[in-house]
Amino acid sequence: MDGIKYAVFTDKSIRLLGKNQYTSNVESGSTRTEIKHWVELFFGVKVIAMNSHRLPGKGRRMGPIMGHTMHYRRMIITLQSGYSIPPLRKKRTYKSKYLIAWRYIYTKLLPRAHAMEP
Repeated sequence: MDGIKYAVFTDKSIRLLGKNQYTSNVESGSTRTEIKHWVELFFGVKVIAMNSHRLPGKGRRMGPIMGHTMHYRRMIITLQSGYSIPPLRKKRTYKSKYLIAWRYIYTKLLPRAHAMEP
């Protein structure tokens, strides 16, 4: 799916899930008809309404120069009743060194130690 970047999970978007409305960030150059086509084709659902708004990029300072990140568009997609989009799961990543160390111990070192026992 070229146009849809990722799903958004904020307080408002979770509240809208009860109304069968799904929120996602899309590329800023994509149109509503493109996004509607992609959602209907990829998930096999019927879209009845789409709302969108453009979110500004955030300011980023690099020394004396003030830059900014790219702006993006957020779409709120309303589906016909009876249809739903399954949640997309992301692969779990371990960011803490502590968790990485424990993961290494349990997956690599402990099986080797048990294999060496007589």
